[in-house]
Amino acid sequence: PVEVEHSTGIYIGDPFNYATEPLLLPYATYFIASHFDGQHSLLDIQEAFSRQFGQVILRDQIQDIIGQLDAHYYLDSARFAALQHEVLEAFHRSPVREMAHADTCYSSQTEECAAQLAGFFSGDEGPGAVSQVSQGALKQFPVQGIIAPHIDLRVGGPCYAWAYKELAEQCDADIFVLLGTSHYGLSHLFVTTEKDYNTPYGLVRTNHEFIRGLRSRYSGDLFADEALHRTEHSLEFQAVFLQHVLRHVSGGRRDFSVVPILVSSFHHMVQSKNPPIEDPHVASFIKALKETIAHSDQKVCLVAGVDFAHVGQKFGDQGELTPQFLDWVEAEDQVLIHALEQVDAVGFFQQIAKDNDRRRVCGVAPMYTFLETIGAAEGKLLKYDRSFDQQTQSSVSFASLAFY
Repeated sequence: PVEVEHSTGIYIGDPFNYATEPLLLPYATYFIASHFDGQHSLLDIQEAFSRQFGQVILRDQIQDIIGQLDAHYYLDSARFAALQHEVLEAFHRSPVREMAHADTCYSSQTEECAAQLAGFFSGDEGPGAVSQVSQGALKQFPVQGIIAPHIDLRVGGPCYAWAYKELAEQCDADIFVLLGTSHYGLSHLFVTTEKDYNTPYGLVRTNHEFIRGLRSRYSGDLFADEALHRTEHSLEFQAVFLQHVLRHVSGGRRDFSVVPILVSSFHHMVQSKNPPIEDPHVASFIKALKETIAHSDQKVCLVAGVDFAHVGQKFGDQGELTPQFLDWVEAEDQVLIHALEQVDAVGFFQQIAKDNDRRRVCGVAPMYTFLETIGAAEGKLLKYDRSFDQQTQSSVSFASLAFY
């Protein structure tokens, strides 16, 4: 919801980027569109509108709304189905996963992107510029994994920088297994792709050999929902930062590859309070990932692209966010971060399950997978932060950690 000229409108967008552009709907129009669910006839909608607003709306007016939404691909229609088929066919044919959030969250132009990201490191909230470190020195202080945000770079950029400075200066890995939140996937828990990720600095190469080994060891289908990678930002932002610190900052001397993996929700396990490792698909994947890492002749680092609490009206809470409530959110986040620092997958899951994920932590599944897989002795919190949106009375928290 947004306020426009003293009235409330509803701003709608399409996270899969089929729709041509976001739309701002007057509340009355949104009320009508909310009944386009396949269960209401035009007459039903006219009656519902009359009950809600005490006014009559003509069928032709509803038809106009239908036409406008369909013109922008917001309706499940034959026109939309044709576009979806065309877009997905093009995605599956391409060997490259193109940038989906360039020129919104970051610039697609190399130097502009480099300046933007450099500012995250050098700004007041950043950790300072990345130091040039020799490969020999890197081997003395190996970081085995990092947890970084996946929030919009324009909001959490400095927090990303803390994790990636530590990675650039204290990790000599050749392969980076990227574990990211799948915001829209439900049918399969783990989804990968062999497509190279494009960035403003060029392609981030995906390690096909590693993925083939992982696929052969896992009992599920890792490619069934591959199209989820097309617009998902949780891994795209990690690819951009990796290129920035390992190629751009180091003068192109670091050769590396990635294994991009999206992890879908563990919500049903949280509700049942059954540890995810008892789920056969989760157990099979973690076993397969650990075995594939062990069989690799290259050093592997884990990277989790995750956020923490999502609270407020934007996410379903009622009323304004009070200082007391936000203090509670931060305190609970710190308890969860302590479990991460202890590399305690059991304790981490218990903290989430105790209140059915009251804070809507957007990263439970990849963080749990990270903890069960990584062989680190301990983690260290580098930076904790949170955003606050006054208009929607909503807040998102995020953090960077390194594991040794």
